[in-house]
Amino acid sequence: MAKANLFAQSSGYHLADSFHIKTDGWWDYISVNKNKLYVSHGTQVNILNKLNGDSLGIIPDTKGVHGIAFVNSLNKGYTSNGGADNVTVFDLTNDKVLKEIPTGKDPDAIFYDDYSKKIITCNGRANSLSVIDPSTDKVVGTISLSGKPETAVSDGAGKVFINIEDKSAISEVDIKNLKVENTWPIAPGESPSGLSIDRKTHRLFAGCDNKILIVLNAENGKVVATPAIGNGCDGTAFDPELNYVYSSNGDGTLTIIKEVSKDKFEVVENLPTKRGARTLAVDRETHTVYLPTADFGPAVAGQRRPPMIPGSFQVLVVKKQQIM
Repeated sequence: MAKANLFAQSSGYHLADSFHIKTDGWWDYISVNKNKLYVSHGTQVNILNKLNGDSLGIIPDTKGVHGIAFVNSLNKGYTSNGGADNVTVFDLTNDKVLKEIPTGKDPDAIFYDDYSKKIITCNGRANSLSVIDPSTDKVVGTISLSGKPETAVSDGAGKVFINIEDKSAISEVDIKNLKVENTWPIAPGESPSGLSIDRKTHRLFAGCDNKILIVLNAENGKVVATPAIGNGCDGTAFDPELNYVYSSNGDGTLTIIKEVSKDKFEVVENLPTKRGARTLAVDRETHTVYLPTADFGPAVAGQRRPPMIPGSFQVLVVKKQQIM
């Protein structure tokens, strides 16, 4: 494992390690569950030891996989497979695939709502959410939206919030009644992707394509702050113990923002990471940030992304410096 020796900046974070995965394929989300990292990668999910990067297994045949969610009380994991229009259910103990569940077209982000006790997928090409009951592994509801859903979060009290990417808006859903209650414009933010929440202050954090983080009051839909972030954000996260908001940016930076109060936010630093590291997961136990990326060749005319160098896929490990 290659280690990086970068000095900690004002946030106390530094790039400490990188876990290499030699198989090929593009990626999207990464998730932490207990002592394991689940990394979407092409047509499979790689499972790593979160402490040292050792390979612990794979979830195979997840075509176009985007995200991974967990229901630990039932010992089940769920992957959203955008290329297969379904969700794979697997056993968290032995990684055995248990079932595939059809969803709306192109399920992208996926998460477990601890209020409704449901798995929810954002169906990008269907402009909808699929609501899955993990006790039966069946779709029990579909919620139509006004546009393309990118990411969703829950307030833990019956409301689910969704980035509507192509409308530059955030929708509020009553998850008990499976009903959209509000759709709020987020100007000056454009094309929101990453979304996270501070449940205590009722603030939403939406990373936007025009290099700003929209902080939205989840109670009334008002924009309360717009701190600057790096370019190419595809993920945000919140650490409630540190009161830090993180934006992972494809330009090779991790923007770290301090929540000073519910309506005041200050950029602490833009920590150098690596080009392409646009999604992230934060381990709330250790405050470690994990970001998948790869090495790239020169840009090719007509292609949206530069070619990935085979065998270069990796997970960056950004750690908080311990205070002695």
